[in-house]
Amino acid sequence: MTSPPDEAAFTDAIERHRHELRVHCYRMLGSYTDAEDLVQETFLRAWKGFASFEGRSSLRAWLYRIATNACLDWLDGHPRRVLPHHLAGPSDPSVGLPPRTDVSWLEPFPDHELVAPADAGPDAVVVERETIELAFLAALQFLPPRQRAALILRDVHGWPASDTATALALSVPAVNSALQRARSTLRDHLPERRSDWRATAVPTAVEQQLLNRYLDAVRRADLDAVVELLAEDVRTTMPPWPMWFQGRENVRRALQSSWDPAVPDDYVGEFAVRLVGANRQPAVASYTRQPGESVYRAFAIGVIRVEGEHITEITAFHDLALFPIFGLPSEVDR
Repeated sequence: MTSPPDEAAFTDAIERHRHELRVHCYRMLGSYTDAEDLVQETFLRAWKGFASFEGRSSLRAWLYRIATNACLDWLDGHPRRVLPHHLAGPSDPSVGLPPRTDVSWLEPFPDHELVAPADAGPDAVVVERETIELAFLAALQFLPPRQRAALILRDVHGWPASDTATALALSVPAVNSALQRARSTLRDHLPERRSDWRATAVPTAVEQQLLNRYLDAVRRADLDAVVELLAEDVRTTMPPWPMWFQGRENVRRALQSSWDPAVPDDYVGEFAVRLVGANRQPAVASYTRQPGESVYRAFAIGVIRVEGEHITEITAFHDLALFPIFGLPSEVDR
């Protein structure tokens, strides 16, 4: 069928693919908000270009092709998204730096948006931990856009080389070459122990106990208890602040004054915390209350990587616009 579709029927047909297209665009762009915009752009292009859909592929595959090329067009004019440790070496905990608004920061993706709706259909993408985990998304950003697209379509979605070539307007040999280069680059930027990760977002009993201890320690502002839970080589980042810290003692030094009410110029306040999920990892939404205030205000969403019995990485996103995306209020009583 190549005649213009009934608008209501067309909208119903493509809406069932919104969930997986959003995840696909997020992998391409590293931003939840940009992914939302590109899904809308995909639907607009699909409506305008429906006459080119000749039914030789499924509607789903056609939409993926449109979405991929919309993302490639967008990436042509935008820098890759990064985290603080991509910009410079570890920071001195005694030296503070102002937040940077000139940098495109990687964004987290809320777990509740990774659950496919009931009407998504049997072909909806199963979002595995390895391909949505924050470290994987950060590594993808080091790939040139077409290599990124080739790797996502081939290795994440399992598309044949011929279909990937058609989607990217490349030859099959060009796709295979791009994929080889992408895999090599990805290996250089992924954590060494990534092969040990489990492909599930459900914490083990040991991990859940660790997270409970961490939440309790933060609520009590017990810095010693927090540091005890960190791996010796833990890495902490807090975009949009460009500083990042390597090692538990440097993390202690960085937090010392900001957790101490006796240092009012640095003190961030009393904490209230909630466990949420981001990128198939545990995440903590934190709120702070300054002395004399009655409510706790949104502070950061920290995405946590756990290995064994320790926390190996915390990426605390200090972006208040993320709270409504995660379905969280901007203020809480506790």
